[in-house]
Amino acid sequence: MTAPGAIRVLIADDHPVVRDGIRAMLGTQDDLEVVGEAVSGSDAVRLARDLRPDVTLMDLQMPELDGASAISRIREHDPGARVIVLTTYDTDSDISRAIDAGAIGYLLKDTRREQLFDAIRAAARGESALSPAVATRVLSWARADAPGALSGREIEVLGAVAQGMSNKVIAAHLCISEATVKTHLLHIFAKLDVDDRTAAVTVAATRGIIRLGG
Repeated sequence: MTAPGAIRVLIADDHPVVRDGIRAMLGTQDDLEVVGEAVSGSDAVRLARDLRPDVTLMDLQMPELDGASAISRIREHDPGARVIVLTTYDTDSDISRAIDAGAIGYLLKDTRREQLFDAIRAAARGESALSPAVATRVLSWARADAPGALSGREIEVLGAVAQGMSNKVIAAHLCISEATVKTHLLHIFAKLDVDDRTAAVTVAATRGIIRLGG
């Protein structure tokens, strides 16, 4: 039975130890109550639809359906759904994709418990909740004078390049023309001060713009 006025939280993470830890932490707060636990992305979509939690805590690396895709589907069904990403990944591509999918918050798993509690409460009020490191990255994208800052679309293109996609496949994947893909790549090369795709991927991975192997 949910306590009157309590914020109903759905935990979506495929690691039982992590779920147990989050549930135990939230259990110390009278106004936060765990109403469900999802072990996969598709499970999270189903439970979010059935339970309609006030806030969902979503890991990005999930089986069956990745976290960002799960967020997108949850928001398609309920545009007002409030999802906070809680993950170990902090690359620009991960952050950008999650925010584009509709996440209201983005926290790293080493976030202090008090910050996690405050973020859940803020999300329940409809306010964004970003860890300091993530907030800094997001603000840097908005600065026109930020050296080497890639746009969200450029990050998507470079992420596709890192997966070995050709320009033609990238164009189809992102629903843009091959000419547009080439233009994005030229901008990427200029911003990262490189001459080819391999160098661009290497530099971007080193700077934490994209994540390789996932």
